[in-house]
Amino acid sequence: MVQLALLRRDRDGYPGRFPMPVPTMPLLSRVLRPWPILAAAALLSVVPAAQAVSARDKEKIAALDTRMAAAEKRYRDALVRVNNADPKGTRESDAALEDMEDVIDACTQQRGCVVANLLPTYKRLLKANADAVAPESGEPEDDDTLLEADPDHVGPLKADVPEAARAAELLNDHRHAFDAMVEYNPAVQAGIRRWLTDMRPALLTSYENYENLRAVMWPEWQRRGLPEALLFGIMAKESNGRVHANSRVGAGGLMQFMPATARRFGLGPDGTGFDTRFDPRSSAEASAAYLNERMAQLNRNIELALAGYNGGEGRAARVYNQFGGRSFWDQSVYNQFPAETKDYVPMVIAAAWIFLHPRQYGVEFPKVDAQPATLKLAKSTTIYELTICLGSAGTRDGYFRALRNLNPRYEADGWIPAGVTLNATTRIVGLYNRYCVSGPRADLARALITADLNAAIVRPSVEAYTGNVAVGSAMPMQGVPTTVATGQPAPAKPKVKQVRNYKVAKGDTLGRIANKYGCEVKLLAKANGLRAPGYAVRPGQSIKLQGCAR
Repeated sequence: MVQLALLRRDRDGYPGRFPMPVPTMPLLSRVLRPWPILAAAALLSVVPAAQAVSARDKEKIAALDTRMAAAEKRYRDALVRVNNADPKGTRESDAALEDMEDVIDACTQQRGCVVANLLPTYKRLLKANADAVAPESGEPEDDDTLLEADPDHVGPLKADVPEAARAAELLNDHRHAFDAMVEYNPAVQAGIRRWLTDMRPALLTSYENYENLRAVMWPEWQRRGLPEALLFGIMAKESNGRVHANSRVGAGGLMQFMPATARRFGLGPDGTGFDTRFDPRSSAEASAAYLNERMAQLNRNIELALAGYNGGEGRAARVYNQFGGRSFWDQSVYNQFPAETKDYVPMVIAAAWIFLHPRQYGVEFPKVDAQPATLKLAKSTTIYELTICLGSAGTRDGYFRALRNLNPRYEADGWIPAGVTLNATTRIVGLYNRYCVSGPRADLARALITADLNAAIVRPSVEAYTGNVAVGSAMPMQGVPTTVATGQPAPAKPKVKQVRNYKVAKGDTLGRIANKYGCEVKLLAKANGLRAPGYAVRPGQSIKLQGCAR
């Protein structure tokens, strides 16, 4: 009774959402367990003590306040453990709740102690429980609700990005500014159909990749007044959210910049040889600047701006000027663009539309715990090794893509020294500390990463070739070279494999060169004196293709 009354009053009159992780339901059930009878009675009639309070009593009351604050912190820390799949979390949360109960019980027996002063801590836990109770996914929704923006796109960055408030207003606007900027027609509907059928896995993967990069990319677009949905739509169509994506014509990165266009907007090889087209923040900034340039040139027409993004800015400007600013969907304009662009424009808009209206189309995007964090390596490792020891808790496909996308300068199999700080998320940091520093899973990951394929090959021992073998008389054979001393055939000398050279092109990395010519990265780096972990190469540099199969 007491708890239910508190819960009802809390939901009606206790505003605000507390920045604490929401515990799992088994844990929440423990939050609501009955308090000691004395404490419950005190809550029903909370009356401050009328008698004077001595200095000694004040010290005891202050000590109780300190104990309650410590218990709350212990409980919050326990929730972090629970969310990071640490079994100690449940035990710690139970112990913290017992500490709180003990403090309240002691307060009822302490002269001058007012239980009401200790209630806010417990009320916060009850409020967290109330917030965690959400409608079942199968409950019917009003038509108006279906047309609202998905609230999952709004909240997570508010505390981190100063500009988030204006973007939240844009997304929460029922008129949807983006919706008014584009035409919802059968071509877009056909694009939505494709994203929701055979391309649904690509859509969900793109969303998951975007969520891990959102804190890095979205602020750059928001500062330039562009809709987040459009950023997602372009990224989904261009690269599916893979930082290292390359096209057959030389476009690279999340937003698929061609080298010449990239240079105009400050992208390309830096001093270390890394191509900044593959840096999420840089590519987001450049793509926003480029799209705004197209929009200014084309009367803020998103379809034509997208056509220029894909089919060439010169073509888009010429068509716009030639046909007097007609719509992209006008037949005379539409037919001026190649088939790829005719497909590209509605597919980008379709992905953006689903991003804004997922529930309308029955789409449940993955829930991604992507709060940005940094991870200082306790020992040398590779991204492959981290992927193994982190496991896949809380994800569909594990953490390989998130680590690659957040740390594009490192090759997946390149060793990263201890002490290096990687970009990560709070979940990755928690799993790393639990599973990757030491312990059985860390040892297993190291064993798998360092496994040598050649060690599996069983070779005959030397003893297998010993023993007496009867042979005939040695006779020289025509055309077979023999040694002078024995007259026996000379051992054949293997032909020396010629080592070729390769001239590094723009956008090349040592890993890409190794993949292209069938080389081992470490052997190739050693032959050319390149140092880990970056193995930096520069355009025009000549390197030896040592040990390459092709």
